[in-house]
Amino acid sequence: MTLQYWNTVPGMDQVVALWNKQNPKIQVQVKNISNDAYGTISNALKAGNAPELAQVGYDELSNYRLQNAFVDASSCSAAVAAKSDFVSWTWSQATFGGQGVYAIPQDTGPEALYYRADLFQKYGIAVPKTWDEYYADAKKLKAADPNLDITYFDPNNAEAFNGYLWQNNAEMYSYTNNKWNVTVQSPKSKQVADYWQKMISEGLVRTDLASFSTPLYASMEKDQVASFVSAAWAYSIVRDNLPDQSGKWAVAPMPTWGSSAASGDWGGSTVAFMKGNKHLYESVKFNLWLNTNPEALAMENKLGGLYPASKAGLNMPALQQGVPYFGGQKIFDVFKASSSKIDTNFTWGPTQKTVNLSLQDALAKAVNGNGTVYDALGTAQATAIKSMKDQSIPVSSK
Repeated sequence: MTLQYWNTVPGMDQVVALWNKQNPKIQVQVKNISNDAYGTISNALKAGNAPELAQVGYDELSNYRLQNAFVDASSCSAAVAAKSDFVSWTWSQATFGGQGVYAIPQDTGPEALYYRADLFQKYGIAVPKTWDEYYADAKKLKAADPNLDITYFDPNNAEAFNGYLWQNNAEMYSYTNNKWNVTVQSPKSKQVADYWQKMISEGLVRTDLASFSTPLYASMEKDQVASFVSAAWAYSIVRDNLPDQSGKWAVAPMPTWGSSAASGDWGGSTVAFMKGNKHLYESVKFNLWLNTNPEALAMENKLGGLYPASKAGLNMPALQQGVPYFGGQKIFDVFKASSSKIDTNFTWGPTQKTVNLSLQDALAKAVNGNGTVYDALGTAQATAIKSMKDQSIPVSSK
């Protein structure tokens, strides 16, 4: 028999090829849908021909759950027993309040600061431990070289901004008594918004560069961007797109808010059991192998940059070695520490995609002087409430 598995991970075809070689009775056909992942999945669901398995981000699980896009694999004892194998917050999101097993966690996105060690040294910049220090460093770099910015702010990347909120315990949603409570615009989120508004207003960050874009890499190659905050999975993106800067980049803990040691998360995904799946036993067997087998996890990290959600995966040899591109630094030690400092109670709303689009639109206006970053959060909050009410989802706000 043959299973269909859709995903966006570079090199996943090689991982699946290893499975197929070892499991001739359960073959898997892999399809990369990175050009339009959620559009492709949604269209397949509407047409009734979804794959058995598909990669779905944590922030999209609630949305697809509302569409009855998943099947519950808890009838397979192996799926239920796997709970202890994964980082607790990832399992809770994949099971929906501890009920059912609709997906298996695949990777997470603990964040850290990627920085040009050579540029920091050149301009006498110590690696910042707090956001206040980062602001001071931004001013120092700009004074030393008007063409050099400490980082960039991409208004069209809500996921990145959400990571900043997550770090500051600015919870966007909670779910109690069968009702969603929306707190996108809160005092904690205001602290984050006001910080980036200050950086933007004072011209200390680039706002014309999209995350992981050709123009961004070109600016980095010209030594115009000195650092950026991103997730563990970004290490391979930097490595593959800036090969001439090997040995110049390093990784440090994400700057923190005062004495708080909390870190943030950006991204991460699951492998979900999709509606219409008639081969749950085989799907569970492959899914668990894919996300717990040491050889598979090592390949996924090396080829696709995935940072495993499985507890054992965090300690695998591949993540304890120095990375040549980063000057031999053991960068995954930094991400492991970051992973342990992420708020496990952070919750995504059931209309997160709609909210993200609204936030991005408002942020784009803010960087052009039409409103502020905090105003953009107000727009996102209003969108969250309206989008839930439009779908008759019980909702309130404080």
